[in-house]
Amino acid sequence: MSIRTGKLTVFFEEPFWVGIFERVENGKLSVSKVTFGTEPKDYEIWEFVLKEYDRLQFSPSVEVTAKELTKNPKKLQREIHKQMLDRGVGTKSQQALKLQQEQRKQQRKSKSREDKLAEEKKMFDLKQKKKNIEGIKNVMYSYTKFGLR
Repeated sequence: MSIRTGKLTVFFEEPFWVGIFERVENGKLSVSKVTFGTEPKDYEIWEFVLKEYDRLQFSPSVEVTAKELTKNPKKLQREIHKQMLDRGVGTKSQQALKLQQEQRKQQRKSKSREDKLAEEKKMFDLKQKKKNIEGIKNVMYSYTKFGLR
């Protein structure tokens, strides 16, 4: 049986409000970052979670150790309040986001490299075709010039 937990942290990162979705599944953490723009209301966040959560692109999973401890409800409530005041993102989350960013960067680089090579090949073929046409024109010109028809 798999254990799934989720966490959403919303904070202000100049000049926009940002949300970090953290998902822990089977001891692996994956993260997704969402830019909200203006400060989102609670109902806007809830609506976003209901409608857009399935479309989020989460980072590759990172191993994480999860503790299963039962806590006093009052202590748990204090911790939740403290987390609400805390504006930072966990280091594991940052690592997962960085990994996702690096993968997208590699994908972008490889795609642009392929596009560049395809464009160069296209230009080469065009020049060869033009060169062949020029050669044919020169041969035809020499035939007509010297009366070799």
